[in-house]
Amino acid sequence: MHKLSRRHLFGAACGGCVAVREGFRATLAQAQTGAPAAGAAAAAGPVRPSRWGPNDTIGNMNLLTPQKVQEAARLVTQGRSYPLGMVVDSKTPAFPPRSVTINVFMPGQEGGRTFGTNKTTFMDDTINGWLGVGTQLDTFAHLGVDYTFYNGNKAADILQTTGVTKLGVDGVPPMTTRGVLVDLAKFKGKPRLDGGELVSADELRAAMQAQNVRVTPGDVVVLHTGWMSMLPENPKRFGDEEPGIDGAGAELLAGMQPCAVGADTWGVEAVPFKDPNVVWQGHQILLAQNGIHILENLDTTALVRDGVAEFMFVLGAPRYRGAVQAIINPIAIR
Repeated sequence: MHKLSRRHLFGAACGGCVAVREGFRATLAQAQTGAPAAGAAAAAGPVRPSRWGPNDTIGNMNLLTPQKVQEAARLVTQGRSYPLGMVVDSKTPAFPPRSVTINVFMPGQEGGRTFGTNKTTFMDDTINGWLGVGTQLDTFAHLGVDYTFYNGNKAADILQTTGVTKLGVDGVPPMTTRGVLVDLAKFKGKPRLDGGELVSADELRAAMQAQNVRVTPGDVVVLHTGWMSMLPENPKRFGDEEPGIDGAGAELLAGMQPCAVGADTWGVEAVPFKDPNVVWQGHQILLAQNGIHILENLDTTALVRDGVAEFMFVLGAPRYRGAVQAIINPIAIR
C-alpha cells in the first residue's frame, strides 16, 4: 500500500497518533497470523443457545430488574459522579483502521450573515469515522465464533450494509446497576501492569478475595490495570500491547453472571496473546457465549485514587440503529 493510501486509510498524521496506530496495526497483524478462525472456534466452542430463549437479544441485561436498580441506588451515599469516558478526538488511539474526526461549521452564515433582527448565529458539527474509538461498548454483534454471534445468530442473517438487524446498540437497554472495581495493579504491588502481562483466573480470583470484591448477578465488573497511564507516556507502546485476562479469566467472570465486563485497556485481554493462534477468546466467551457486554478504555484513575470499589453504574448507550459498537461515557456514582 503506497504512502498516500495509508494516510487516507488510517487518518492524518498528528502528534503520537501515527505511532499509536502503528502499534495497533502490529496487534492486528498478530491476530491475523496462523489460523485464527479455526483456532478461536476450537478454543471457545460453538455458540450456545441463550438461557432466556431463542428470541433473546440482550443476554445478561435480563438480570437488570427494578430491584437491581434499587440495589444500585442504595450505594449512592455521597452523591459524587465519576465520568469513566476518555475524551475522543482524531488523536485517540483506535484499533486499525478505526479513526474519527469532528468538524464544526456555521452553515448559511458565510460573510458574516446572521438570522433575524436579533442577529442569531449558531454552530453545527459533523462526525466522520468509526464507532469503536475511545471508551466504547461492544455489542453482541461485534464478535462471534466462525460467523455465529450471540444466541446462534448468523452473520448472513443479521448483517446489512446499513447495520445489523439484530443485536445492535439500539437494542441495548439502559445499564443502571451495581458496579465493582478490581484493582489488579494493587494486587500485584505496582502502579501499572506490564504490556502483555496475563492476569490468570487464579490471580483474578485471589485479587477479588483480597479486596473483598463480591460480584452478584447483573453487576458491572471493572478491571483496573493502570495501563491507561501509558498513553501519554508512550502512545506506541500503549497500542502495541496491553495487560489483561484471557479465556480462563473470562470464564471465571462469566460464571459470576455480570451484565458487563470492562477495563482501563483497549481490549480487556492480555496482548500479545499467549497463543497467537487463539485470538480474542475472552471476547468470544463473554459476548457470544454468555451475553455479557464488554466495555473498553474505561478511565478508572479517579475511582482508584479515591479508593472506590463499589458504586452505582449508569450507562445509556447511543441508539444508532444497527451499530455494533458505540463511543460511550459511563458514569460511576457513589
